[in-house]
Amino acid sequence: MTTEELSGHGGTGEMEPREIAVELDIDGRSVGVEREDTEAIREPFDPEKIDVVTRNPTVDLLLSRVKRNVLDLQPEFQRLAGIWSPRRQSRLIESMLLRIPLPTFYAAESISADDRWVIVDGVQRLTTIARFVTPDSIGMGRLVLTDLEYLKDYEGKGFDGLPGRLQTRLLETEVVLHLIRRGTPEEVMFNIFARINTGGRPLTPQELRHALIPGRARELLRDLAQSPEYQDATLRSVSPARMNDREMVLRFIAFRFTEPADYVRGDFDGFLRDAMRRVNRLDQDQVRRLRQDFIRAVGAARQIFGEYAFRKRYPGDSRRNPINKALFETVSVNLARRSESELRVLCGRGELVQEKLSKLLSESVEFEGSISAGTGDIAKVRTRFEEIDKIFKDVANA
Repeated sequence: MTTEELSGHGGTGEMEPREIAVELDIDGRSVGVEREDTEAIREPFDPEKIDVVTRNPTVDLLLSRVKRNVLDLQPEFQRLAGIWSPRRQSRLIESMLLRIPLPTFYAAESISADDRWVIVDGVQRLTTIARFVTPDSIGMGRLVLTDLEYLKDYEGKGFDGLPGRLQTRLLETEVVLHLIRRGTPEEVMFNIFARINTGGRPLTPQELRHALIPGRARELLRDLAQSPEYQDATLRSVSPARMNDREMVLRFIAFRFTEPADYVRGDFDGFLRDAMRRVNRLDQDQVRRLRQDFIRAVGAARQIFGEYAFRKRYPGDSRRNPINKALFETVSVNLARRSESELRVLCGRGELVQEKLSKLLSESVEFEGSISAGTGDIAKVRTRFEEIDKIFKDVANA
């Protein structure tokens, strides 16, 4: 984690240093958003409810499940982080041909009643194997071996170009797969996967939600995060690499479903998971209205706050800080509640809105804390929504 030294006015009017932790992508680059504290599950696990089995399927069996669409690779978050290079993919196949054991795979049984498995750790490896053996099953181009270290005779070869004995060796390779069975409490399942390193990095909460909760919510979050209005409002500064952009959209949706005053659980991750499932149950008209709400809100935020939309800005500080997720959800949801006439007034008085928010940030330790740490806390959620609502009301009625 890196920090950027920022400064702003304190309550005494003197400049004092501030630090804002910035979230990084897999390559150590800023993703354009402030890092938030993660919140642990508050209740201890009941070991009797954790059901994990170890299987030793062959590569051929796993590929058969891929073909039958009962093994969900969901490689989208892996693509965002960067697909393995042809050299790295080729070296994986070479290792298998040399009988070098593969790292352990982790999967979960689908929550639905079907026989589907969701691969959480091992997506890149299985995608590579499928590309080499059955590329049509995943809709990708065939992998041709390149830059091999030992099996130089097979440079430029695809699966069909290998001798039959090596094809058999590859297909009969056994892997170790830990499968979390259906019935394991969801919060336990998410916690287990959050502890797993995938490709040398732990999955983010939104990557886990994306992997384990299929349905139309995936598409809606992607579409809204890629919308021109969202991109303009955030100045295209939020990297999609770790799905931070989609989590921000999801936070908006969650609080459009649930009034902040009715937020009572404190388990923010569970709150967001429930929101994804609610999206999956919406009809087309409801999805359309949700899209309109979001586009309207982020468009208004861009007009009101300009380049400082969804960012902390303290009096006397003109620098542009990273996007703050809690500020994003609070500002956008409060704007979505406004009538068209109120939005017109707020857009026309943008400088006053910015001034009031800046003053609030510098003078209210409670508000600043509500968007900085432990943001899923019930009291903090209510504090930030109430304070932003008050600013909008005061300006609209001035």
